[in-house]
Amino acid sequence: MRVLFWFRKDLRLDDNTGLAAAARDAGGDVVPFYASDPAILGRPDMAAARVRFVLESLGDLAGAVERAGSRLALAHGDPAGVVTRAAREARANAVYWNDEYEPTLRARDDAVEGALASEGIAVKRFHDRLLVPPGMVRNKAGDPFVVYTPFRRACEVLPLAEPLPEVARFTAGHDLPRREIATLAQLGFEEPRAARWPGGAAVAHKRLARFLEHGLARYDTERDVPGVDAVSHLSADLKFGTISVRTVVDAALKAARARPSLGTAAAKFLSELRWRDFYAHVLYHFPHCETGSFRREYDALRWLGNARHLAAWKDGLTGYPMVDAGMRELAATGFMHNRVRMIVASFLTKDLLLDWRQGERHFMNQLIDGDLASNNGGWQWAAGTGTDAQPYFRIFNPWLQGEKFDPSGAYVRRWVPELSQAPERFVHRPWEAAPLERAVWGANYPERIVVHEEQREKALAMYARIKGAARA
Repeated sequence: MRVLFWFRKDLRLDDNTGLAAAARDAGGDVVPFYASDPAILGRPDMAAARVRFVLESLGDLAGAVERAGSRLALAHGDPAGVVTRAAREARANAVYWNDEYEPTLRARDDAVEGALASEGIAVKRFHDRLLVPPGMVRNKAGDPFVVYTPFRRACEVLPLAEPLPEVARFTAGHDLPRREIATLAQLGFEEPRAARWPGGAAVAHKRLARFLEHGLARYDTERDVPGVDAVSHLSADLKFGTISVRTVVDAALKAARARPSLGTAAAKFLSELRWRDFYAHVLYHFPHCETGSFRREYDALRWLGNARHLAAWKDGLTGYPMVDAGMRELAATGFMHNRVRMIVASFLTKDLLLDWRQGERHFMNQLIDGDLASNNGGWQWAAGTGTDAQPYFRIFNPWLQGEKFDPSGAYVRRWVPELSQAPERFVHRPWEAAPLERAVWGANYPERIVVHEEQREKALAMYARIKGAARA
């Protein structure tokens, strides 16, 4: 038996469910294969920084495959055609892959399976990228969970899967055409503004080790403080599968067993990782969320914002330091701390009164870890259109958030150099300083484009109209 294994968002040889099954079933006679899809690369929300991360991760994977005795076969084109052709030319009896759960990708995979079936080639699909696959947990009524806490509790009673051994050896070669990994330019992308974020399984494991050694102990108490390095920085690796979520969780829990003082932090880390599962489940069961509000009545919201304010938000020139710091970090690095993501998303929707989908799209155009389900879920949470029961009451005050989570102003000073010399009492609300005083340390920083207190009242009224219409 020979199996073609189709890599997608699982760019690794270790703890790879579908690949391990292929190696077992075929006695190691596995053809490693990856195909880039022009339909995905051509999406208007595709970030060049994300593509660069994937290309680098593919280079790492290709090296690992070569060391294991084979060669990563590459193709570019419509998956139904290129996967079927590769399986036929490789004389494979079956094609294995790990499933994706986004609506478009599910449709793509079904089309590929149909094309393979018409050629008499078997298909096996596996769950791999989540701790708990969609459909495994439901509420007492048999419906999908739409609230995180009961979802988490239902998942916590299930055993955690052990990581699988690495596929360290492929027993046979193949004669599929040899192709080089494409460059950004060949795929139609310009070099991104964001700094390089190294990709690949090797560097993912280094990031995990660094987090376990230096970040995990601080995670429970300081994960919301963007000026402190207390988070894992593994979101892009989990997105593209350069490391598996099972490996990450297993390593954190082992660290806690070795050092019991880490127990609370490891439990909190696992709880936060389950948000990734939760949003994937929501999108899987409610695919309308991809383009519209989870709570459909909020599709009738009449957003009152304007293009000038949107541009100021994107450029980090709103006059609200915590918001501007986050947007500048995103532009410079392709990353943004999760607490700051919530702050800037609340500001766009509740202060600037702009449609959450404009922010969601901008994030996907910038983020190295941009993931449809997580990004969509986070934006709908902030906008109040998602799974929460009473969403419109939650409106972040941007400077109070800054004073709470960046009390010294370290994060703001790093990303907003115009305020690097601002006194601590003014670093999050420079508009309160006397003009002559501000001229000394903040003359080049913009004035506020809106007044939060006024916009908050407008937002409450905007959402209340929807609630009133729903009751009518």
